[in-house]
Amino acid sequence: MPVKRILLKLSGEALADDKSSICEESLKRTVREIKSAFSSSVTQFAIVIGAGNIWRGAGKSVDRASADKMGMLATLMNAIALNDGLNKENLKSKIFSAAGVSSFVEVFNRDNAVRSLEDGYIVIFAGGTGNPYFTTDTTAALRAAEIKADIILKATQVDGVYSADPKKNSLAFKYDKLTFKDAIDKQLKIMDSSAFSLCIESNIAISVFDFYKDGNLRKILNGEKIGTLITAS
Repeated sequence: MPVKRILLKLSGEALADDKSSICEESLKRTVREIKSAFSSSVTQFAIVIGAGNIWRGAGKSVDRASADKMGMLATLMNAIALNDGLNKENLKSKIFSAAGVSSFVEVFNRDNAVRSLEDGYIVIFAGGTGNPYFTTDTTAALRAAEIKADIILKATQVDGVYSADPKKNSLAFKYDKLTFKDAIDKQLKIMDSSAFSLCIESNIAISVFDFYKDGNLRKILNGEKIGTLITAS
């Protein structure tokens, strides 16, 4: 399928290691992968990054709404780190945040974000949707719909979507391609239900792939069949 504008959904763990929330080597590797993919293509490139490396939600003393606000702020910390890493590699990038932190980054504006993409910037979306009770998967689907992305590349630690957990079921097999209907009928966990519904309504394809294998992001943008592709038909 022809791809002009992509949205890469990264987990916060892409910047972390076992010892620190933001690890210099992990950050550099993530930037290298993005630079390699971006430089090999004329694709317009947007990113949503999670915050699991810093904050994983409510504990006993923090309710859900407050915890989600903390998570939104944590995505901003990751976005600033990623933006800094990209700039050091001479890649133009810009952060837009749904949370009101205009003294640090620009507040999200759809027209400005699209204009930045068209001007050759890598655009990083932070601050979630700006509301509690929504995951960064939903943020990725929402922003992809707003910028009219052709595809969401969901970066994971597995090489695609399986029929069952391959670590628990030796008979599990990987799907190379699925339709949205197949994924629903088979009750496959690809994104949370809100995010998946948005992708269906906006007809945005999803590619689930192993981001931690060097070169995979570049291979996808070069048209190689990596991971699992989920489309309308």
